[in-house]
Amino acid sequence: METASFRFLGFALVAAIVYNLFGSLRWRQAILLIANACFLYTFVGNVQSILPFLAFVAVGYVAARAMQGKAKTWIYVVLLLLVTGSFIWLKKYAFVPSGTFLQFAYVTVGLSYILFRVLHLMIDAHANALRERIGLVSYLNYTVSFLTLVSGPIQRYEDFQKTGNALVLPRPSVIAIGEGLHRVVVGFFKVAVLSLLFSRLHKHALEVLSSGQAPLHRALTGAVIAVSYALYLYLNFSGCIDVVIGLGRFFGFTLPENFDRPLSSDNFMNFWNRWHITLSNWLKVYVFNPLLLSSMRRVSSRFWQRFLAVPAIFITFFLAGVWHGQTSQFLFFGFLQGFGVAANLLYQILVQKTIGRRRYSTLASNSVYVAYCRGLTFTWFAFTLLWFWSGWSQIKGIVMILGSPSSFLALLAIFLGGTLLLSIFDTVRNWALAVRWKNSSVLLSPYTLTVADTVLALASFVVVILLHHPAPAGLYKAF
Repeated sequence: METASFRFLGFALVAAIVYNLFGSLRWRQAILLIANACFLYTFVGNVQSILPFLAFVAVGYVAARAMQGKAKTWIYVVLLLLVTGSFIWLKKYAFVPSGTFLQFAYVTVGLSYILFRVLHLMIDAHANALRERIGLVSYLNYTVSFLTLVSGPIQRYEDFQKTGNALVLPRPSVIAIGEGLHRVVVGFFKVAVLSLLFSRLHKHALEVLSSGQAPLHRALTGAVIAVSYALYLYLNFSGCIDVVIGLGRFFGFTLPENFDRPLSSDNFMNFWNRWHITLSNWLKVYVFNPLLLSSMRRVSSRFWQRFLAVPAIFITFFLAGVWHGQTSQFLFFGFLQGFGVAANLLYQILVQKTIGRRRYSTLASNSVYVAYCRGLTFTWFAFTLLWFWSGWSQIKGIVMILGSPSSFLALLAIFLGGTLLLSIFDTVRNWALAVRWKNSSVLLSPYTLTVADTVLALASFVVVILLHHPAPAGLYKAF
């Protein structure tokens, strides 16, 4: 069942209505568990196909409960390796001998998100950071929630407990329902209309790219290939997140935000602070911070301590990239992500050391400088995505067709176009938000949002139902 589908919306709304009919915590937990099981069932081909998935979830529960039992450190390490190793084996990473894999098809949907939740529970339980005992039903509703299983976001267990295990459930207010509907409509439109548009543009550009095109035309086609996929990915992923965050409001859940206008970021570190936010935050807490603290204990020199964050942040976002896939191309994708944030941080350190923090702060607030940085950030992101959506052979073919001059011109076109268009978009957006009536933004008024949501909902209905163009599958469903 796809997140951006009328079937999923209907399923979630029915579940929300039944969920809100009961005040008892046990009944609400049971209803949520049934809803999660029904949703998971839609991915099951036969009983055998779900067994590895269920075994992984069960191992995670046993490991998390063992940590709450104050297990010894060596048991903690062994269980961490067991859970992580089981994930790598089930996801069939390329460096694992293929002869060891299970020889039948099985469910892996959402397995990566479950891994992060299980590791979070284990680490926090071992550190005595979890206040309450992890119950089986709460654990299952947390790890395999139908709202967050397919594409996230990665919610912390403590935040889930505030609503999922609340003794008294406040009924969703009219305002909460309105906000939820708005997020659902916007998210559905992003996936069903906008991401569909850029997906088709991407495929068309790949089809027409040929060595017979004029060099300039060939370069523009290459730029369209890279840019259209970046926009498709953003709209598809963020749209799915909008839908589940909006639906969560009907259950009284406040799911964490996963995007904060990342394409307007003026550097690559800022980009990862605004893109897949819950993944970035998880990696910062459980990878970056421990690495940095460990290295700072070993280095006493203040001069070198300022540089210690560079290798730590490289490793952190290298892992963020590698998490996305099992092959060598994703290793390189991870390298490019790590290199981007590490180079960005090193640049900031060196420039501040050279010209001073005050002058750097003045430079960083200059609108022209910000515009160029924003264009460069988007260009780097679009470039790295080549290793996200294609393989080595396809990349080689594209580069051979483009040739060195056209490849350079394509990147230059992305940089200049990104610099100009993103600046125009931000300027127009800020201007529109500044238009006020009776001390409130006209753009964000209930009347404006109602009209806009009606138009977006109608457009989505026309595309999906009347034109028979179903929304593209959620890209992050594979993770």
